[in-house]
Amino acid sequence: MKRRVLILNQDYSPLMVCSVERAFVLVWLNKADLVTQAEGYALHTVNDEFPVPAVIRLHKYIKLPYRGVVLTRQNVFKRDKFTCQYCGAGKELTLDHVLPRSRGGRSLWTNLVTACKRCNARKGDRLPEHADMILKTKPTKPSYMTFLRDFSGDAHAEWEPFLLRKAVV
Repeated sequence: MKRRVLILNQDYSPLMVCSVERAFVLVWLNKADLVTQAEGYALHTVNDEFPVPAVIRLHKYIKLPYRGVVLTRQNVFKRDKFTCQYCGAGKELTLDHVLPRSRGGRSLWTNLVTACKRCNARKGDRLPEHADMILKTKPTKPSYMTFLRDFSGDAHAEWEPFLLRKAVV
């Protein structure tokens, strides 16, 4: 099953996304509660039928020291929806430094964009303005909540009330 499940911390703040199988095991072992189930889906055994979790809540509070999105190649591609930020192409994608590294540009969320090989070669070691190229969107660092909601690739309607909610402090 390809569905994903939103895991909430004990205070109902979003924690992570996992597979249905992992979520079911957490509920089965009484480490989490089923908050919402996926409508129209069920897990079947020889004798029983169980609801497929859509959202679960852990019994113990998990303290996370870092609640940001890690800067990786795949996460930049997800943020940019797997399209070139110059021409809109969706094939042969690479990462491009808006301010080239040779000119002091660093590998930051605000300086990296998805570009096709053709546009990346055309831009070369120049700023987009100097190469007569315009970025479709300004690169930004996604928040953890935004990333879970928009870029996990599997956000469901059942998740919305929990992703829009502020964590209790």
